[in-house]
Amino acid sequence: MVESRRTKDKDIENSKRFIPGGVSSINRLTSPFIAFSRGEGSKIWDSEGKEYLDFHAGFAPFLLGHNRADINSAVIKAIVDNKSLFGAGPVDLEGNLAELLCTEIEALEKVTFLNTGSEATALAIKLSRAVTGKDHVISIQGSYNGNGDELACNVFNTIEQIGPRVSPGEYPLMPLGAGTLIEQQKVVHIVNYNDLDSIRYVCEKYPVAAIILEPVLQNVGVICPAEGYLQGIRDLADEKGFLVIHDEVKTGFRQGVGGYSGVAKVMPDLVTYGKAVANGYPIAILGGKAKYMDQIVAEDLSQRPLVAGTYNGHPVGLAAAIATVNILVENGKEIFGHLEKLGQQAEDGMKEAFADAGIQAVVARLGSAMAFYFMDHLPVDFHDLLAHHDFEKDVALRKKLIDRGVFMVPVATKQISISSAHSEQDIAFFITKLRECLQ
Repeated sequence: MVESRRTKDKDIENSKRFIPGGVSSINRLTSPFIAFSRGEGSKIWDSEGKEYLDFHAGFAPFLLGHNRADINSAVIKAIVDNKSLFGAGPVDLEGNLAELLCTEIEALEKVTFLNTGSEATALAIKLSRAVTGKDHVISIQGSYNGNGDELACNVFNTIEQIGPRVSPGEYPLMPLGAGTLIEQQKVVHIVNYNDLDSIRYVCEKYPVAAIILEPVLQNVGVICPAEGYLQGIRDLADEKGFLVIHDEVKTGFRQGVGGYSGVAKVMPDLVTYGKAVANGYPIAILGGKAKYMDQIVAEDLSQRPLVAGTYNGHPVGLAAAIATVNILVENGKEIFGHLEKLGQQAEDGMKEAFADAGIQAVVARLGSAMAFYFMDHLPVDFHDLLAHHDFEKDVALRKKLIDRGVFMVPVATKQISISSAHSEQDIAFFITKLRECLQ
């Protein structure tokens, strides 16, 4: 969609009335408005040739940096070898990737491939209903689980919209955009992250098919699970008979091969991956326990959820994913060690910069994913953010950094994503520019 600059500016201004930090719901529209032309390693360039150190990473997929040569080479080889999109029957690259993933990731016994995280999470919901025979779904306030009608809700809201914290209890449904029927269907229930009591509350009122959650709430930075939270959900699901869906589209592969489920040692029933699994090339994965995934090929057609997509299993995404996962498996110790070192350097530098400037702030970090909050404590849920974080100051700092050549998406609470292509010099440059902004 192409619009005049005047229209874009008006849309940005109007969005501020509804969403903390002035986030626009129009895809990729931000203020300042920047058109980018290329990316390499840890850097990106706009259409006027200005260079930026990239800490946005396209919402986090570029774990290994932009346009990594060996991943691009794998894609080029697939094209040169005349790999194609056949639209029928199994494809050799699909089999290769499926075997690799199911061998390396404990949470995966069987997988299916799609194109976007939104497709994967939508299918996960559909599959959970087919398996359980139930309709209701639990989602998390402040999370983002895709643009499908049933999950595009309660991402960024105000206290006026959702009301004060309740526990046990649930929050009003707030569709993310017009044209959905989520409020009329009344089968999606929103609770806060780190609130087991509210999950039990919903389960005792409705026949719940599944809960879908980011195991680490990264749509609003980095909010980690409280001790026992993920295991508590697992235990409650086993007790009440619903499925646990870990949406690892963002967390997957940033903490290790397999994502946060492997780190937490709490296995979901179904899990979705995307983004970093192919280092930015388009592919998504739904996988999990074989007894649930087998429902996709149930002999009884009335029990089989529809899985379709012309571009599912496209050779470009498959080749990129195979190359990426192999790199992480073969060089994981070195890569994740490097990311942890850079993450610690950035965390320490940010904390010192805020302290030296006399600004109250905290830094949350999980490996290469980071966030800063203008609070006196690390947030535990979305209401905690609304009550204590300064969203306007957050956006103002991001815009100052952009002016100085450090790109973070100018949207409050969005995470900082470090790639293996970043260097210690890159982190030092970032901290220097941060200090300049804080002055």
